[in-house]
Amino acid sequence: MVVRAKDALLADDDYRALAAFRHEIRRFQAFSEAHAGMLGLTPQQHQALLAIRAANANQATVGYIAERLVLKAHSATGLVDRLDALGLIVREVSPDDRRRSLLRLTAKAYDILASLSTMHREEIRRLRPLLLEIFDKLD
Repeated sequence: MVVRAKDALLADDDYRALAAFRHEIRRFQAFSEAHAGMLGLTPQQHQALLAIRAANANQATVGYIAERLVLKAHSATGLVDRLDALGLIVREVSPDDRRRSLLRLTAKAYDILASLSTMHREEIRRLRPLLLEIFDKLD
């Protein structure tokens, strides 16, 4: 749906800032995908490991991965199965509900994730001033 009346509320500089923001997001995504690939992971596998690592205790389940990665339940199950087959996660029975499986990272996954996260943090620190400049233009 094209809304032309609201289009008049944006100036050329707004479009430039929005385009620059999208460009920097895409560059970061390409950076992330390349570095995950160098360590033998798909971008989705990397994101799942990061979600599991960031989850609160007893929170990381297949459903949680589906929510965090915006996936259908069956797609999240397949992703978790592949991570398990790679030796990156283990499933444990939940102490609160024996029907639920909790996902835990293996030592191998911790090592890979630490390496990727260090690189990503440095890239985000590099991008921060540029993104802040873009955000200022959108005020």
